[in-house]
Amino acid sequence: MISTSPDLLNELTEIYRDLHRHPELAFEEHRTASLVAAHLRALGCDTVEGVGGTGVVGVLARGEGPTVLLRADMDALPVAEKTGLPYASTRDGVAHACGHDLHTTWLIGAATELAGRFADWSGRVLLVFQPAEEIGRGARAMLDDGLYARFGTPAVALGQHVGPGPAGRIGYRDGVTMAAGDAIRIRLRGKGGHGSRPEATVDPVVLAAATVMRLQTVVSREVAATDPVVLTVGSMHAGTKENIIPDEAELGLTLRSFDPAVRDRALAAIERIVRGEAATSGAPDPEVELLYSFPALVNDERVGKAVLAAFRAQFDPARVIAAPLIPASEDFGLLTDGGRIPSAYWFVRGTDPALYAEAQAAGRIAENIPTNHSPHFAPTLDPTLATGVQTLVSAARTWLTR
Repeated sequence: MISTSPDLLNELTEIYRDLHRHPELAFEEHRTASLVAAHLRALGCDTVEGVGGTGVVGVLARGEGPTVLLRADMDALPVAEKTGLPYASTRDGVAHACGHDLHTTWLIGAATELAGRFADWSGRVLLVFQPAEEIGRGARAMLDDGLYARFGTPAVALGQHVGPGPAGRIGYRDGVTMAAGDAIRIRLRGKGGHGSRPEATVDPVVLAAATVMRLQTVVSREVAATDPVVLTVGSMHAGTKENIIPDEAELGLTLRSFDPAVRDRALAAIERIVRGEAATSGAPDPEVELLYSFPALVNDERVGKAVLAAFRAQFDPARVIAAPLIPASEDFGLLTDGGRIPSAYWFVRGTDPALYAEAQAAGRIAENIPTNHSPHFAPTLDPTLATGVQTLVSAARTWLTR
């Protein structure tokens, strides 16, 4: 059994609160990376900064054995925090609303435990602190910067994410677990003019509105009901003044899917609809740009069995539960090198259990329990902090124990 000492938990609590106060957006994680690197060097890890931009890699080696990759993401979101916490974000419009500050703290804690308290392991631990997960580019940037050529290819890759649910529970799912993610930018061109003379213009605002509504049919009419897909228009920008019809409008879309064939069908439908609406409006041909894309996250069956056995040995088995299929996306899957590196990814729940039980009894979980990306999202630290450290250490030692 792995227990996290009160002294370490106190230290990690301060690290977490510091990171939470000072969130940094994708590829801007300079302060976070410096803090991480300082802790890794103090533990005796071979540490390299600037991998893939602002990523940090630490190597903890002890004798012969396999290389185990443990990953945490570090970036925050362009969200104005509304938690009211005494250690809330000090940056206007930027917050750790997805929990990456906790992920970073967990991995620092796991590195501390593996470097200090446990002598019964042999091998190499590759500690990967990744930038820019929120824009889907951080894992690719680290790979393009020679992550495995420089630090060795791992035998297994392991990661985790905090989320809503009674704190201390661990959710895991075999096979396809999280959706593939595609971010799309659409530029709709029109012909601007005075708001009093729309007949002399091609109004991209009306075109954008029609396009948004027609895009809702991709899920309802282009894809079978048995194939889960999510399409959201998350941003819409046009114009500067109420009496000016602008030249352009811009839409930002996110597509989530689980099956590659379904993804291809949805992407084709999006492009067809956008170009068709533009033609109907008499507008110039629009631009449809795929900003970034990453595959569905798929857990390896063999690795999953080993991880679940480790968790059930470490925790009360009732705390280890089945996770549902999750339409959110994660670029962790890119670190598997197209599935050639077996991997496992799980979820540590972080909601105050009493609050969750109250919401559940009232049938108001969706209304009362903040989820990731909400300005109110704030994991409770007890026992979430200790649980996340222990899951990483127990999973890693499955491959590292002599």
